[in-house]
Amino acid sequence: MRALLVSTYELGHQPLHVASPAAALEAAGHDVRAFDLSVEPWDPALLDDVDALALSVPMHTAMRLAVAVATDARARRPDLPICFYGLYAPVGRDATAGRSADRVIAGEYEPALVAWVDGLAPSTPADAVGVVSVHLGRGGFRLPARELLPPLERYARLSVGGEERLAGYVEGSHGCTFRCRHCPVPTVYDGRIRVVDHDVVVADVDQLVAAGARHLTFGDPDFLNGPKHSLRLVRAIHERHPELTFDCTTKVELVLRHADVWPELAAAGCLFVTSAVECVNDEILERLDKGHTAAEAASAVALLRSHGIELRPSLLPFTPWTTLADLVALVDFAVTHDLGPNIDPVHWTIRLLLPEGSLLLDHQDLAPHLLGYDAEALGYRWRAADPAVDALQVELAALVEAHAAGGLPAAATFDAVAAAVRRAAGAADPGVTVPWTAGRPRLTEAWFCCAEPTAGQLGAIAPGSVVDCAPA
Repeated sequence: MRALLVSTYELGHQPLHVASPAAALEAAGHDVRAFDLSVEPWDPALLDDVDALALSVPMHTAMRLAVAVATDARARRPDLPICFYGLYAPVGRDATAGRSADRVIAGEYEPALVAWVDGLAPSTPADAVGVVSVHLGRGGFRLPARELLPPLERYARLSVGGEERLAGYVEGSHGCTFRCRHCPVPTVYDGRIRVVDHDVVVADVDQLVAAGARHLTFGDPDFLNGPKHSLRLVRAIHERHPELTFDCTTKVELVLRHADVWPELAAAGCLFVTSAVECVNDEILERLDKGHTAAEAASAVALLRSHGIELRPSLLPFTPWTTLADLVALVDFAVTHDLGPNIDPVHWTIRLLLPEGSLLLDHQDLAPHLLGYDAEALGYRWRAADPAVDALQVELAALVEAHAAGGLPAAATFDAVAAAVRRAAGAADPGVTVPWTAGRPRLTEAWFCCAEPTAGQLGAIAPGSVVDCAPA
C-alpha cells in the first residue's frame, strides 16, 4: 500500500511523529511518502497516487491544521482512507471520526496505524478496532526514517551567544505520571508513561548528529517522569557525542524533587529546561493541579541557575479566573527573576484551551464561565470573570503578532507587553529598568503547542500559497 504521512506542525522540529511511524510502515512492506506542512505549502497533487492518508496530530495547532488538510483531501478524493493519529487525535471526534477521517488513533499509535494500513489491502481482513481507539500497549520502536523528511537546515535551530546551531528532536518517553487538569496528555495516558527503547533513541541521536545536529531537544512531556531512564540516555549520548548540548522539559515540582540530577545534566550539556510555570496566582495553580506554587517556581529558577542552566517558562496567563492584578504580578515575576529573555513573546498571549475530554470541564469553578463547544476551534469557549482581561488578551495577541511580523526584538516586545498590562490594570510604572540578558540559549521557533494556529499557518493549506517556517 502507498501511504502518505503528513505532519502539519511539530513546534519547528523535524517531525519525529512522521519519521517513527514511517519506519514501522516500511518494515511492514508499505511504500511510505512523507510531507511536512510546516516547511512547505500543501500540494493536493500529493493525493493523486496514494492509497491512504495519515495525519500526525501531536498538539492543538497540528490538529486544527490537519482538519483543514483532511477536509481538502476528502473533497478531492472522497474514497481516500484518512486517519488522524497522535495525542490530539480524539479531540473533536464528533466532527472528525467518520467525516473527515475514517480512523482516529491515540496513544502508542504505531501498531494500530500499521494494522489500519494493512487492513486497507483487498486481501486483508478489515481492522475491527473501531473508528476511534486509544492504544497504550508496550511495544518496540524502530529507528525513525528521517531520510524521508526535509533536512535539519529547514527547521528551528539553537540560538546561543549570537550563534545558531542545527538542532534535532527525540523523545525518550510518552505520556506523563501527572494529571494536570488543563493538559491533554492525561486525557489519553491517564497518569501512565511508556518508555522508548534506549538503543533506538541513542541510534536516532547518532543519525541526527550525522545529519549535522549540534543540539538536541528531548521532547518528552516530562523528562523526569522516569529519571533513571532519562539519566541513562543522557550518559550514553554524552559519551558518544560529548560536544552535543541539549534541553528538556519537566515540571517545577520535579526540578526541585530531583535537585541532585542537575550537576550531572549540566556537565552533560543541558543548557535550558522548559517548565510550565503558567502563572503566579497560587489559587489558579491549585485549580490546574500544577503541583507547585509561585514561590517554588522562583526556587526552581535559582536552583537551575546555580548549575548554569536557564529555566524557560511556558505560561498560561489567561484563564477564566485571571485578574488584571494577576497579570501585573506575572510581569513583575519575570522582571524580578530576570526571565524576560527566557519567555517567548507568544506565551504572554496564551489563553486556556478546553478541548474535548479536558479534566477541567468537571471543575465546579469553571461552569459559570463556559460558553459551549466550538467545533471549528476544537474546544469549549469561555469568558473571563473580568471582561477587561479578555480584552487585554486580544490586545496582546495583536501586539505580539505585529511585533513578530515587523521583526522587532523580543526585548521590545516584552517592554510593550509590560506597558500594556500595567496600563490595563491602572498600575503605575515601577520605574525599574527591566533586565535583559542577551544571548541566552533558546530555539528559534517561537510558537507553542497550546497556541491557536496563525493565519499564515492556516493559509499554507490553500493551493498555491507560500509559507516560510524557516528559523527566525
